[in-house]
Amino acid sequence: MAAVHDVIRRHKVTYAEYDALKAWLIQVGLDGEWPLFLDVWVEHVVEEVNNEARLGSKGTIEGPYYVPGAPALSADATLPMREGESGTPLVFQGQVRSADGTPLPGALVDFWQADADGLYAQFAPGLPEWNLRGSVTVDEKGTFRIRTVEPAPYQIPTDGSRGKLIAAGWHAWRPAHLHLKASAPGHQTLTTQLYFRGGEHVSDDIASAVKPELILDPAPAADGNGHKVHYDLELAPEQ
Repeated sequence: MAAVHDVIRRHKVTYAEYDALKAWLIQVGLDGEWPLFLDVWVEHVVEEVNNEARLGSKGTIEGPYYVPGAPALSADATLPMREGESGTPLVFQGQVRSADGTPLPGALVDFWQADADGLYAQFAPGLPEWNLRGSVTVDEKGTFRIRTVEPAPYQIPTDGSRGKLIAAGWHAWRPAHLHLKASAPGHQTLTTQLYFRGGEHVSDDIASAVKPELILDPAPAADGNGHKVHYDLELAPEQ
C-alpha cells in the first residue's frame, strides 16, 4: 500500500477524486470486468518479473481467452474451423526443444487465436465451440505443422468500466496474434503470443505484451495460397 499512499500524497488527491475512484473500482466488479482489466493492464508486468531470468523462448501474457481441453490434434494438423473459414491461409510450423537445443518428442502445444473478424470461440456468439483452437502433440523430432488462418486485430470491450478508463487516454486495440502454450515433462510451461511484423498496433498494444522476439515474418506459401512461417519453441528445464 505504500505505493498507493505515495501517489495520493504526491498528487494531492482530493476527496472528490477519491470518491470517483472508489465508485469506479466498485463498478468494475459489478460489470464483471476484473479479470480482463488485470489481464490488460497488470499481467504483462507480473509475467516480466516472473520470467526475467528464464532460459529459452520469450513468453508473454496468457490473456483472458484461454480455455483448457481443446481437441487433441496430431503433429501435422488443421485447426478446427468452419467450412470456408474467412482469412488468409497460414501454415505455422516449428520445433519444440529444450533450451539446450534437444528436441522434445511428445511435447504439447496448446494453440488458440481470434478469427479474421477478431473474435474468439466461446467468447463470441455464433462460433463453433472449438473454432481455431487445438492441442497439438508434436512428433518424434519435436516438430509440428499447423494449418490455420491469419487472425485480425481486435478491440477489447469498451462498453463497461474499462471503456471509461480507455477514454481517459488509451485506445482499445490489440494487434493480431497467435496464442501458444507449450509443455513437456521436466520443463516449465511456456505461454506466449506471436505477432506479425508490420501489423496494426504491434507498436502500441493496449496490453503491452509485444516483445521483439515474438514478431513473425511470414513468407508466401509455396503454392501461392496464403503464407507460411517457422517458429521454434525452446522450453526451460524445471528448476
